Order: sequence, then C-alpha cells, then structure tokens
Amino acid sequence: MSSPRLYLIDGSSYIYRAYYAIRHLSNSRGMATNAVYGFTSMLLKIIRDEQPDYLAVVFDSRGPTFRTEIYPEYKANRAAMPEDLVPQIPLIKRVVQGFRLAAFEEPGYEADDIIATLARKASAEGLEVTVVTGDKDLMQIVDERVSLLDTMKDKRFGPAEVGERFGSPDKVVEVQALAGDSSDNVPGVPGIGEKTAKLLIDQFGDLESLLSRLDQIRQPKRRANLEQFADQARLSRRLVTLVDDLPLELDREVLTPGEPDREQLTELFRECEFQRLLDEFSSDPQAVAGSYRAVLSEADFEQLLQRLEAAERFCFDTETTGLDPLRDELVGLSFAVEAGQAWYLPLGHYYLGAPPQLDRELVLKRLAPLFADPEKGKIAQNAKFDALVLHHAGLTLEGLVFDPMLASYLARPAAKSHGMDAMAAELLGYRPIKFEEVCGKGKNRISFAEVEIERAVTYAAEDANITLRLAEILAPLLEETGQEKLFREVELPLEQLLTRMEITGVRIDADFMAGLSREFSDKLQALESGIHQLAGGPFNVASPKQLGEVLFERLKLPKGKKTRTGWSTDVEVLNKLAEDHEIARLILDYRSLAKLKGTYTDALPKLIHEESGRIHTSFNQAVTATGRLSSSDPNLQNIPIRSEEGRRIREGFIPEPGCLMLSADYSQVELRLLAHMAEETTLKEHFCSGEDIHRRTAAEVFGVFPEMVSDEMRRSAKAINFGVIYGISAFGLAKQLGIGRKEAQEYIDGYFARYPKIRAFMDKCIAEAKEHKYVTTLLGRRCAVPEIDSKNGAIRGYAERNAINYPVQGSAADLIKLAMLRVQRRIDAEELSSRMVLQVHDELVFEVPEGELEEMRTLVKEEMETALELDLPLVVDVGVGKNWREAH
Repeated sequence: MSSPRLYLIDGSSYIYRAYYAIRHLSNSRGMATNAVYGFTSMLLKIIRDEQPDYLAVVFDSRGPTFRTEIYPEYKANRAAMPEDLVPQIPLIKRVVQGFRLAAFEEPGYEADDIIATLARKASAEGLEVTVVTGDKDLMQIVDERVSLLDTMKDKRFGPAEVGERFGSPDKVVEVQALAGDSSDNVPGVPGIGEKTAKLLIDQFGDLESLLSRLDQIRQPKRRANLEQFADQARLSRRLVTLVDDLPLELDREVLTPGEPDREQLTELFRECEFQRLLDEFSSDPQAVAGSYRAVLSEADFEQLLQRLEAAERFCFDTETTGLDPLRDELVGLSFAVEAGQAWYLPLGHYYLGAPPQLDRELVLKRLAPLFADPEKGKIAQNAKFDALVLHHAGLTLEGLVFDPMLASYLARPAAKSHGMDAMAAELLGYRPIKFEEVCGKGKNRISFAEVEIERAVTYAAEDANITLRLAEILAPLLEETGQEKLFREVELPLEQLLTRMEITGVRIDADFMAGLSREFSDKLQALESGIHQLAGGPFNVASPKQLGEVLFERLKLPKGKKTRTGWSTDVEVLNKLAEDHEIARLILDYRSLAKLKGTYTDALPKLIHEESGRIHTSFNQAVTATGRLSSSDPNLQNIPIRSEEGRRIREGFIPEPGCLMLSADYSQVELRLLAHMAEETTLKEHFCSGEDIHRRTAAEVFGVFPEMVSDEMRRSAKAINFGVIYGISAFGLAKQLGIGRKEAQEYIDGYFARYPKIRAFMDKCIAEAKEHKYVTTLLGRRCAVPEIDSKNGAIRGYAERNAINYPVQGSAADLIKLAMLRVQRRIDAEELSSRMVLQVHDELVFEVPEGELEEMRTLVKEEMETALELDLPLVVDVGVGKNWREAH
C-alpha cells in the first residue's frame, strides 16, 4: 500500500502567481478579484487532480521576521504589493476557510519555514509530502519522501531533479550562500553566480570547507572576493537556511480536507461575482426557490386578488407568445408578494389535454384597477416590456416602484449583464430555469402557450420570486453606491416615459421609402458597373473574398493585408486605398448605399405595425457604459446625417395629417459640459459671448485674430475641440486631419496651453478612475472603467480615454434624460396633444398639431435649456418641418 500523501501549498507564492496569471477581473463595484479567482481555480485543480489525503495552505505572516532582524536589507529591494492585490488577501484566506482546509501562518517566520517544519515532521511519520510551489529555496528540503510540484511548469522535483541544478538537496544552501539571491536581496559573494557556486561546492563540499582552503583557489580575484566577503557568505547561508523545528503540531484530523462550507463560499463568490463557481458551490439552490402555485379556479383567483389588494406592493411578470410586446399575445401572469411564495395565472395555454383556464376578459377586467393604481407599488424586471405587454392586452401600468435591471445598471455598472439570470447567479448564487429548458431551441422551439401548465408554473412563478429577491438586495445597494436619487428621479420615471414613446411610435411614408429604395437600386447598379469597369471584369462586389482577389491579385493594389480567410477589405484598408484609387472610393460608396437600402428603405416599411400604422422602436435603457439610450428593432439612432442619402431617409419620417415634426437639438452640448466641468473660464466665456467656438479656439491655438482664421484652421480646431473629449492622441489627430504627427502634437499642446484647466480635468478623471475603477457624471452616475490599471498599454490607453470621455458623455446622457422628463411633464400639465416620438443622441423629435406649434416651440426650448444649471448657457436649436429632415 502507498503511504498517505500530504500536500503543502505555498500560499504566498500561489497568490502572486494567480494575480499575474489573470490580470483583468473585477466585480461590478470595480473591486479587483483576479487573484481570488486565480487562486481558487489553482486550489481546486490541486484538490481534483491530485486528490491528496491531507492538505494545508501556508501563508507568510505580516511584519518582520528573524531574517530581517539579522539583516535589515533582506527582501528590501522587493516592490510593494500591488495596490489592487492588498484587499484580495483576506478574500483568499476566506476561500481557504470556505473549503475547510488547514491554514498555517507563524509570526516572525516565513511560509517556507512552516513548510520545512511540517514536511520534516510528516516525512518522519511516513507520509509522502508534496510541496506545491515554484520557489527554489524549498529545494533544500527535498528527499526521498519530500518533493516539489511546480504546477505552472507542470514539473515535479525530487532529489534527482534538484541534483541537476545544485548537486544534491543538502547542497542548496551552500550554493545559495555563495551565489546569493537577487529576488530576496541575499548578498552572497560578488562575482560568483549559481554555476560557479555549484562548481566550488562540488569541489570543496560546503561553505566552511571552501573558506578554510582558499589557498587552493587559483583565480586571484575570486579568492580575494571570497576572503573579503566570507562573513557575508556566512550571513547569506543563515538567511537561506530554512527553519524546520518550529513548534507546530502535525494533526492529521486538521489536515484532512473537509466538505466545503457552501454557505460561506456562496457569500464570498456572490460578493466577487464568480458565476461559474456560484453555480458549482451554491449553498442551497432550493433556498432561493419557493412555493409556487397555479391559479386555475375562481377561488384561487379570489385568494390571489385578496393578497394583491392587501399588499403595499407586489412583483409581477408576464409570459407571452413571443418577444414583440406590441404584437404577441399574453399567455399568463406571475405574482409575488413576499419572497418564497409566487403564483402563476395561466390565461392562454393551448395544447392537447390543457386544463380549463379562467376567462381571460374577466380576469383582466378584475386586474386592471390594481395595475392602474398609482398608489399600489409594482416591481418588475425590465418593466417596460411588461408594461407594453399589458398595454397590448388592454391594461395600463402605473405605480412602478422598482426595476432590478435599472437598479443593477446604476449600482453595478461593471456587471457584464443586468439580465435576471445573470443577477440571480451573481447576487443570489442561484441558477434560474432557462427559457430554453422549458420551450426548447432551434427548430424544436415551441411557444410558451404550448408549454404544459405544470412546467410553466415553476418557470413563470420563479421569475416573479427571483425578481422580488433581487429587488430586496439591490435596493440597499442603490443607497450604498449613492445612486438612489438618480434611480428614483431619472431612470425609473424615464422608463415610464419610454414606454409611452414606444406605444406612440413614429410614422413613416411607405410609398416614399419604396421609391427611395428603387432610386438606391439604380445608384447601386451604376456604382457596380463603374467598379466592374475599373476592375477589368464582373465579380460579386458584395463578396469580401472576391473583392480582395480583384484588388490585390488582379489589380495589384498596394497596402493589402492578409487574414485567415483571405485579403482584408475592411473600411480602414479601403479608406487608405481610396486616397489614390477610384475603385476603392466607389466600393466604399457602394457598401454605404447598400447598407442604407437594406437597413432602412427596404426594412422599415416591413416593420409598420398593422394596427397603429407606425413603427415602434425599442429604447434600451441599461446597455451603454455612459447612460446613453440606444435604439433597436429598428435602430433609428444610426441613420447617417452627413450623407445626402441618409438625409433623404429622414424625409420618409412624417407626422400624422394636421401635424408637423418638431426637432430640438442641443448645440455643442458636450463641449459646453466640458467647459463647465473643467471650470475652464476662457472657454466658458467664449460660450457665454455666443461666439463661433471653433473659430475662437482656432484663434487661440494658432495665435491669430478670429477674423484671420481660415477654413482649414477652423476645421483643425473643430477636430481638436471634439477630439479632446475622447482623449484624442497626436497620432489620431494627425490621421484625421491628414497632417504630420509632430504638427498634430503642436496643435494639441497649443490647445492645452490656452485651456490648461481642461488638461487638469482630464488628469483628474484618470486619477478618479484609477482610485475607484469608475468615473462619475454631474448627476453622480457611475461609469465603470475596470481596465484602467491594465498592464496592456493599448487596453490601458483605451480605458484612460474612456475615463476622460465618460464623465462628459455621461453628463450629456443625464441631461437629455432630464430634458425629456421636464418636457413631458409640461406637455401633460398643459394638456397638450403633442407627442414625443424619438430621442436620438442630443436631439428630441416631436409630432405637433399645427395649432400647438408656437406653444411647443417655446415650451421645448425653455425646458431643455434649463434642464441643468451650468456656469454657461445651454443652447437648443429648434426646427419644424413636414418631415424629420425638414425639421432637423
């Protein structure tokens, strides 16, 4: 029978290895977790791969050791522990506790001394000892029963392997006494490295024998160094020799790995947001679950109604036949009043053998007052979707008090997802039932209406229960992170406004779009003919493979770059070629026009709702890093405004008969916010005087009178003004303006010389990001910058540019949201019929009855320009027209 095996993990060595192995990992609060995750993964690998009988993790203790007492310079050259590693050490020790493993730490001694002591005792008791480390100092304890395992190199060191390097394990300290150790600042003897030291010890046996026979050293300089630094060598030997007789007990019961403390690990992994580990070590998955009931009888329904009517607030969720809330049908509703209990009310399940369900009209009629009561608090995940579903079913949602998705978006900006499943895993340590597990996927996917009610109950009721539990966790987190006010006063009311806007939709002229599509087709054919003529023959212009072969093999154009699938023909490559080759310019025009045709003129008419006759885009509130809204299905925020074709598309957006389109757009809002936030007096004065800011900046940077500024100077100043917000580099500016990098750097230097507080503001933003892993907007919104300390220069540079840009862009996002809310409140207060239909970056678009035009023009401008109090005026340009293009 083999001997019992003890594994001793050099915890301090493991910590640093884990830290540097995974450099970029943090939780949603910006707390670094890379070392914790790496350490845990390495620890689990040892446990699973090696399956030790006994296991202990050994750590260095804080404070001085006996070695620093005899030699204060010992390890003095080591850099301080990285700042983001320091707070991870207690978490790593909690990992060890959570896995119920023995841990050792001894004041005044190093982990190596503890390991040496435990290994000697264990070896004497007949155990086989494996020391998990990459530290060569521990090679001195290797013998027939003690070996080292370097998991990073996947190599084991026994006596033979140590002998290859040092001669034998008992020679390790002798060699190190001579060679020293630069990593630990052990001095050794100058001029003697490890190879020479090994030769000397091989010849003389040990340090003292060598020092007593120096007359046999033939090299004069080496002999002189050994004579002069003999005491230093003896000191070095004391420093590298491990203590193996510490008063430690080898208690096999303590060293036996126990069952993991899942409750402790769940709490820790939830704090660190380790989803994979949470899935594996969740303390009790069923603890999050609860008692779920189907509501199939009138008595059950009455009981549910009584609970909802008595409750101060309730959580609800909807189940539908699809993902389009304004087209798909309501299948059922789930409710939760307190954590652990939930009901599912099926209304539209149809399958062979489906039980009778309550009358849909009657149920919705009874529920309508509850949903419409503004005093009855409602909680829902991604509540806008559910509000739209209810609207489509004939119900109105009022009284929304909490949406976990929005709360997470504000309180946990670095979280990878604010979806319910991801939050449940990270915050509750629970994996909810996935939709695919109930409805299948791909060609086998069925509608939720076809799911058996018995299965639907658990899935649907669980959603309401989990959402309620998430709300209970996230509510105090909003307070803790200072996001409560932003949540209550901006994001939550905005969600309800966006619901109204999505219900309203925007009207398009389908006939105009069809005509424009035909026009684009003619232009595409003409472009294709021109491309074929320049290419010397026909080919598929839309095929990147064929295009690459034509450009770089047939035409032999320069600057081609290969990818795994062939020649690259991306925008960067084509833009470079377009400087000298007409075919590249035509290809760029072709691609741009084809995208407009496919994305807008062909697609938009197909999205017109059959009942409303309008298009209903989705405004996404919890996606971007800065708080900006995005638009999808269709995306109406990316219609190009600079190209004539893009502007033509906007002609197709029209109002109802008797109405006009009104567009209100903030003028240079990010520059104004930058001037305010940086407290740059000169720039603020330019805005206050109403000057052309780009012309004035050009005058400042180039040292001329404003009247002498050329169009080229103004263009350069405009590029600098907007580029600064995005942390533009000399390289980026040079590329944008087509000038040399040195000249571009001079422009930037001139800019900061005239506006020094902007440079100070940028430095402040980067410092804030480095301290907190996030930056803040004027309203206190946190924008995560988790990669700010990346060792990768490109990643770190990108993060630094974001740290500069996010506070400004995020403040602009906050501003437009405040403006939307203020404008809508005025419209409601004055009982106007005008409707807000679109939000695109810094622009709001309204459909306005002709009789309300002047009132709306004044109202919108007033509310937008006073939405935020700044040290300089906000300016809004208002336009009116028969279509969006005319208005803008």
